[in-house]
Amino acid sequence: MFADSLTVPQVVLDARPTLIDGTSGEPVPLEARVRRVAALLTLRGFGAGDVLALWAPNIPPWAGVAYGAMLAGGAVTGWHPAAAPREISAQLASSGASVVVTLPSLAEDARAAGARDVIAIGPDLLAVEPTAVPSVDVASPALLLYSSGTSGQPKPVRLSHGNVVAAARQAGQALGFTRRDVVLAVAPFFHVMGFVISLTAPLAAGATVVTMPRFDFEGALALIERHRVTVIAVPPPVMMALARDPAVARYDLSSLELIVSGGAPLGAALQEEVAARFPAARVGQGYGLTESAATICGPERATGTVPGSVGRPMDGTEVRIVDGELWARGPQIPGEEWLRTGDVARRDDDGNVFIVDRLKDLIKVNAFQVAPAELEALLTTHPAIADAAVIGRADERTGEAPVAFVVARGPLDADDVRAWLAERVAPYKRLAAVHVVDDLPRTPSGKLLRRALVDRDAALTT
Repeated sequence: MFADSLTVPQVVLDARPTLIDGTSGEPVPLEARVRRVAALLTLRGFGAGDVLALWAPNIPPWAGVAYGAMLAGGAVTGWHPAAAPREISAQLASSGASVVVTLPSLAEDARAAGARDVIAIGPDLLAVEPTAVPSVDVASPALLLYSSGTSGQPKPVRLSHGNVVAAARQAGQALGFTRRDVVLAVAPFFHVMGFVISLTAPLAAGATVVTMPRFDFEGALALIERHRVTVIAVPPPVMMALARDPAVARYDLSSLELIVSGGAPLGAALQEEVAARFPAARVGQGYGLTESAATICGPERATGTVPGSVGRPMDGTEVRIVDGELWARGPQIPGEEWLRTGDVARRDDDGNVFIVDRLKDLIKVNAFQVAPAELEALLTTHPAIADAAVIGRADERTGEAPVAFVVARGPLDADDVRAWLAERVAPYKRLAAVHVVDDLPRTPSGKLLRRALVDRDAALTT
């Protein structure tokens, strides 16, 4: 299922989609840009076995350059727009990128980080007339992405054209993308969720994608209203804003038909809050990893997902639960072996998958397992809590003890939060401490950086 003989740029260009610059509101001639970029790169000797690095926000050139590099036979890697020089140097060395394409304002920084060949985004990027390009094997690398790296160093993941196309087809089918859809690209393109789910999947279905270079919540609401957006895929913090931010009432968001959360677990209660505020839309969660090209499970266009569930396996994907851990395999996953996700999961009688937590994040209290995601979901139902994270702290008596970091929506007392939660959980799940903070460290996909919180807890308790 979803075995395809087409490359990523072929699948996109054959569908003749529409790409709109969210800043100007103008449509972009995507095919012409892709073919001109491919011609320029080919002229510069870029081809099979080479890697191009993109350092830019979610602007239309990201799509033109990425698909152009793939059309020329190379692979693409991306950097966070705010990446530090140390991070850029490390990823340059790891990826072996021979070309860096970036904003003119960042070109010198790229060279200082060690980039050999730097191309600034601008007219020169499109100066070469389209020419014939080499044929590309679908088994060759298309994307070189880096996992979130919530602890330790991010690791590279190579995804072939076949993997990415399969994932785009799967997501397109599950989310029901058609030519009439308009998708707001919120997730960053350098991340697998942004590139596969918000960009490639809708484009490959012939839909319209609206880019957003810098996310701000009211700006997103304005774009949804202006372009009559039908589908959005966002991380949990944005779901919380959709559920509770008063700005939502100031915009006409009636065009929304499907709201999908991904990148990190979303509690059932918060999902239900979003559904209640958008009664005309379906609300659901999706689930995937960088190693699975963003797709393993997902919602259905007509129903969303059961609250708290990430839906059923994507078409062509097999899943099994081994000693509590979710395993998966399918055409979107490199290799033929089972991918061990590292996530604790369960399935109900209807085949819906529920992600309980990360194996490595489970907290052991007197030999009992405590899932941080469960406590986080409960804490975010507190009327004065805007966001929450739970970690384990070493404890001589119990082995570990849960500690919470919470972002307040209003007046909040840490002891009151502990007492409030204690009334709602078993004794071994009670919090040893609560830290009230201004924000939580997260990856661009919304995943918590728990290692940073462990360090912060240690600093606050010494």
